[in-house]
Amino acid sequence: MTDIYDAKTFEPGRCVGPLIGRVRVALLDALDRALLPLNVTAAQYVVISTLVSGNADSASQICKGISYDAGAMTRMIDRLEQRGLLRRVRVADDRRTQKLELTDEGKLLYPKARAAAMAVINGFLRGFTKTEARQLEGFLKRMLENA
Repeated sequence: MTDIYDAKTFEPGRCVGPLIGRVRVALLDALDRALLPLNVTAAQYVVISTLVSGNADSASQICKGISYDAGAMTRMIDRLEQRGLLRRVRVADDRRTQKLELTDEGKLLYPKARAAAMAVINGFLRGFTKTEARQLEGFLKRMLENA
């Protein structure tokens, strides 16, 4: 296998890493704007959607999944709890552990937030075919496997 970049072709601002980073920032900015009417941020939507997916049910698991600072996550969960979108539930056999679960209000908000997220992502994929979008997903998954 040969390297993709070499000393002649590597331009730090134009290679895959920085481009992915710029897309991520633009995507989160657009999602923040789209979620504004729901009074939810993109970061809060990620927490809510992670709970809905069942991929995590605690603050520490969510932090690991999205590489988020534990202190910032605690503050975000505090805000979501104050808004009545989620609640902390103590685990019966381990009082030190708290699981997170969506409230009824959080469950009602999720489909609206999901629709906004879908619209944003579809906007970013404008001009792509479904096949190209699936290829891009596959390429990104392969990069994660190589990480």
